[in-house]
Amino acid sequence: MDIATTPQNPEGNPELADAAPTPHEPPVIRREDYTPFAWAVPTTQLDFQLGLSATRVTATLTVERNPAADASPELRLNGDGLTATSVTVDGEAAEWRMDGPDLIVTLPGAKHTVEVVTQIDPSANTQLMGLYASNGMLCTQCESEGFRRITFFPDRPDVLSTYAVRMEGDKAAFPILLCNGNRVAEGENADGTHWAEWHDPWPKPSYLFALVAGDLVANSRPFTTRSGRVVECNVWVRKEDLARTDHALESLHRSMKWDEDTFGREYDLDLYNIVAVSDFNMGAMENKGLNVFNTKYVLADPDTATDADFDAVEGVIAHEYFHNWSGNRITCRDWFQLSLKEGFTVLRDQLFSQDMRGEAVKRIEDVRILRAAQFPEDSGPLAHPIRPDSYREISNFYTATVYNKGAEVIRMMRSMVGEARFRAGTDLYFDRHDGEAATCEDFVKAIEDGAEVDLTQFRLWYSQAGTPRVSVSQVVEGDSLKLTLKQTVPATPGQPDKAPMPIPLKLAVHARGGALGAEQLVVLTEAEQTFTLPLAGPDPVLSINRGFTAPVVIERALERDDLVFLAAHDDDPFARSEALQELAVGHLVGAASGTLSADEQAAGEAAIIEAFRSSLADNALDDAMRGELLVLPSETYLFEVMASGDRKADPGAIHAAREGLKAAIGTALADELGALHARASAVATDDPAGRGARKVKTIALALIAAADPTKAADLAAAQYDAADNMTDRQGALMVLCSLDHPARAQKLAAFYERYKDNALVVDKWFTLQALSLHPDVIQHVRALAEHPDFTMKNPNRVRSLHMAFAGNPKGFHKADGEGYRMVADVILALDPINPQTAARFVPALGRWRRIEPGRAALMKAELERILAAGNLSRDTFEQVSRSLDG
Repeated sequence: MDIATTPQNPEGNPELADAAPTPHEPPVIRREDYTPFAWAVPTTQLDFQLGLSATRVTATLTVERNPAADASPELRLNGDGLTATSVTVDGEAAEWRMDGPDLIVTLPGAKHTVEVVTQIDPSANTQLMGLYASNGMLCTQCESEGFRRITFFPDRPDVLSTYAVRMEGDKAAFPILLCNGNRVAEGENADGTHWAEWHDPWPKPSYLFALVAGDLVANSRPFTTRSGRVVECNVWVRKEDLARTDHALESLHRSMKWDEDTFGREYDLDLYNIVAVSDFNMGAMENKGLNVFNTKYVLADPDTATDADFDAVEGVIAHEYFHNWSGNRITCRDWFQLSLKEGFTVLRDQLFSQDMRGEAVKRIEDVRILRAAQFPEDSGPLAHPIRPDSYREISNFYTATVYNKGAEVIRMMRSMVGEARFRAGTDLYFDRHDGEAATCEDFVKAIEDGAEVDLTQFRLWYSQAGTPRVSVSQVVEGDSLKLTLKQTVPATPGQPDKAPMPIPLKLAVHARGGALGAEQLVVLTEAEQTFTLPLAGPDPVLSINRGFTAPVVIERALERDDLVFLAAHDDDPFARSEALQELAVGHLVGAASGTLSADEQAAGEAAIIEAFRSSLADNALDDAMRGELLVLPSETYLFEVMASGDRKADPGAIHAAREGLKAAIGTALADELGALHARASAVATDDPAGRGARKVKTIALALIAAADPTKAADLAAAQYDAADNMTDRQGALMVLCSLDHPARAQKLAAFYERYKDNALVVDKWFTLQALSLHPDVIQHVRALAEHPDFTMKNPNRVRSLHMAFAGNPKGFHKADGEGYRMVADVILALDPINPQTAARFVPALGRWRRIEPGRAALMKAELERILAAGNLSRDTFEQVSRSLDG
């Protein structure tokens, strides 16, 4: 499943009303308490009589005692808000009882057939979990515990069953009936209804069940697998959206071919369906053979989608397809193992995107997301290992730690053993555990056996939270460099003391005179370790953590001139970008802390400007990489650096320092930036050169705006008017949104009028205004919340406005606390409607301990106000209580 992330600032970072109240503290679920389920469910038959306001579900389960579990005569079937209208065992009426939301049947023998009938109202399901209605269509979302909202069932990932499904409904309302697996029969009835039967031959857990019924059309094109099988591939959407599905279908075919070539994985059904849904909590879901997607990650054409949107569609399509093996054929034993499927699949989609779009820029983008989303998680009250030990609500653990850090941990294994041995390990994993519900330990053991490597110490990455910090010191001895590395892992909630972990670091020792040293890999396994490295020449300059081989913070005191050298000459693109980031971070943290003298301030600005000038003038760079070298560190990352140790971050000072540096760069490089904008504006191709030109065009415009708002407004308005694609149009509007200029209102109105009937583009319209640096941004957001197109019931719309604002460092951190109050009000209003989405707002307030005292008190007070409201969902209660107690 793809998590929906907070929108990224385009300038620096190019993306349950029916819930029962919980007045008491929800229970803690612990990994150590896992026991196998007492009953196996070899087959499941489901019969749906479909209706928007009334759907009848008949579930027929064959159950037999599980020899791997302790014997129990009781069969516990999980439910959530359900009432059974009939329960039979072996065709006879059965005695049963309710235990809270669960249905309990006592079974005397070792094998039985249990039938349960329920009736549900999909139109009342605002949680968007289970079976729900979306604009006249019926669809499902069952991960992680949504199936229990459809029928009573052992709703846990280690209960695998083969499913046979019959769907019947009004043909006029639901002309298309889709489910998992292969369609085996269909027909029509005399009363205007019709039916379809589906069978999925591969055993799966209930969270992978999917059903869709609605008025849809398909973009279809078959794919022929390497063994010669023909797979019918369909992207199902509403008729008016069909023209925007070609990219999604092409992305699916590329994913299928890449997985065969790179991991040896071939698709295993006759049919692969993707359905786009406008009301969806997450990004997409990998249900076996029937992927349900947020429309955001399916629909794309140049007029309505940016280059980044095209990349996101390709990446998410790939992610859900790759789950067919890393998540479906091998699933999780329990939800503590979530990174088993998500971390591995994120790595697979990252490698795929690298191959499609280029490794260097993709790696820089992935690390930027990690630092913006996961590093703050690792240093806050919600920190947890990639394999957690406990939870109250599992939906709260669909986090950047499980996904993004999980991918980095597996990437480290790949770096340590090499691509060929890693592939041997993954082949062994797929062969050894196919058809099973596995654990993270099973994956590590397969890599260990297949790659013939000892990963005993490496397993600490699965059990220890926190971002390791590696300090670097060096001394030249003859023709060698003695490099001493020290690692520490900061204390996190429940884990005050940490053991050293293996940290693989690619590095090279360059010579300031121009000789570039050979890359090599060292693995830091101790708290402190010294390595002897050959010199490439005099005046050595160390390039470390090249390609970001480890998700760590490197702490070193490198001379400014050395960073400028690396930024201009390092042969590793990531290290080159990192040197420039390090140069800017050191300057900005010093400026925000007030520790720089006037001379130091000027010298720091001059060095960064010179590095930017070198990037602008380097003809060996393509514009995609040039754009990365012109991006300053985000305010979120600066917050993390400034708040390290006992220091507290001051968001206001960080914002002022970053804006001041942007203005200095924009002033000093006005001619070069103007020339870059003009050159890039003349490139109008859809190839990589055109994508790169569109990228640097808007980055140049933002830097110009910091120095000369009037000039930038004129350029942005002209760019908007001339744009023949969404990338240029959105980039121009992003710059205008932060300016107090008449063109701002004019172009916002024109944009809305042009796209008011396109929900995804209207989402962009909300987001651009919520992320803006305009002095009245809070007033703008309040007004937008009253706009006729805004609704709290659609997660995309809520994220487009309120989640975007929570990620706006200027508006959210307004010194009087108005931004905090507004977000807390959103949490309280949204929690009764959609607690899963509401809970995702809490971490923004949860960083209060790392912030300066004035704002910290205001943030904490809002968390206390939320908790005092009572009747919170499990999702929000857990996030708020941990944020206060952590």
